[in-house]
Amino acid sequence: MQTAEHSLWQDVNDWLDGIAGKPAPGTVVVEPGSHGLSHWTDTEKLPTFVAILVFAVIMFRAQANAKRGKEVPIRRIAGLDALDEAIGRATEMGRPVLYVPGIDEIKEIQTIYSMMILRHVARKTAEYGTELIVPVKDSVVLTFAEESVKQGCLDAGRPDAFIADNVRYLSNEQFAYCAGVAGIMNREKPAANIMLGMFFAESLILAETGFATGAIQVAGSAKQHQLPFFVAACDYTIIGEEYFAVTAYLTREPGLLGTIRAADMVKLVAIAALVVGVVAAAVCAPDPHTLAKDAGATFFSVFQRLFGK
Repeated sequence: MQTAEHSLWQDVNDWLDGIAGKPAPGTVVVEPGSHGLSHWTDTEKLPTFVAILVFAVIMFRAQANAKRGKEVPIRRIAGLDALDEAIGRATEMGRPVLYVPGIDEIKEIQTIYSMMILRHVARKTAEYGTELIVPVKDSVVLTFAEESVKQGCLDAGRPDAFIADNVRYLSNEQFAYCAGVAGIMNREKPAANIMLGMFFAESLILAETGFATGAIQVAGSAKQHQLPFFVAACDYTIIGEEYFAVTAYLTREPGLLGTIRAADMVKLVAIAALVVGVVAAAVCAPDPHTLAKDAGATFFSVFQRLFGK
């Protein structure tokens, strides 16, 4: 005789079979593959679809709360203190700040975020009366960089601090641009190098050149392949997702705050699912040596179908 618990998980398992297009026990199949959701979609992606829906609901809810003025808590990241420290050091030494926004186009999300951080850096340098140099690789990014620096100076109440010639287009070739930035580092000796955005093979060249000139360096990117070079050669590195959190913290933009909040909540749900799965595997999993092929479904087998292979 089956227990109530066993019947419950067997019913859930049968329901999952129906979603996957598998026939229930005793059902005569006329045309395999023509029934259930599997005929229309890949049912193995169902957990991913549910996760996307949950993420969207949390994100739009958090964005709506931020737009209404509700505080969305985001901790201050150490990289922000590093930015202020770098700008302060350049001010004390009377030397410029060099801001490198990466080498990708403006359509790249990291470049867009870099422009937002550039506005904050421009505001700080304008407040302190420090020269800011921004070399760019793309002509479209040049326009956005000029506007970001100009807006930062306006935010500081110092529109006269904007120097158009200091936002420089160098080259649209990767290593020609890299050589141009390295030349600025060697000729103008900036006291602080801030490199935030999308970087590729030139990352180590820029970081090593800046290290050789004795500048304090703050770098950050969500490009994980380049992070080891920044960690090795820079004083402070904003790693991975921290790069996006920094932008949300500085701008307090409701859309960015909502996205960060939703990502944190989904991570908590994923961690909870992992913990439940580990406990289920340790406690509820059937013995593979004694379990018959036609044995009923258990909590662990249902959980495994939903969240694993």
